[in-house]
Amino acid sequence: MEVILNESISSLGKAGDIVNVADGYARNYLLPKGLAMVADRKNVNQLERQRAAILERAAKMRQEHEALASKLEELALEIPVKVGEEDKLYGSVTSMDIAEKVADLGYQIDRKKIQLPDPIKTLGEFEVPVKLSPDVTATLKVKVVAA
Repeated sequence: MEVILNESISSLGKAGDIVNVADGYARNYLLPKGLAMVADRKNVNQLERQRAAILERAAKMRQEHEALASKLEELALEIPVKVGEEDKLYGSVTSMDIAEKVADLGYQIDRKKIQLPDPIKTLGEFEVPVKLSPDVTATLKVKVVAA
């Protein structure tokens, strides 16, 4: 099924591109979430008329993401956790904990955008990538300390 992307998707293409995807992927994911629209004759003609507006919106979103990324790069989060003997953590620090700490500082980030491969289970300083968009990634400095 051919669809027109409304937003940039890293695995498919940029906003305004016409791509061929599996029918189920289009029907169950892209179309309901508003990430794409069916590439029929009417929508293709409309796309040609609105291409400038779509590209302008994408550029504006990229600027917003880059501004947020620069602010996140300046942050140094300190997350206090309970520790037992020999500085062993009770539990771990997850992307949800990091997202809550960032929200306390006034920035809203979806926890799914925090690229933490495994929960943090030791004390120390860590650099955690945050993928704000397919082409903008920020590095967040997280320091896990004993409470």
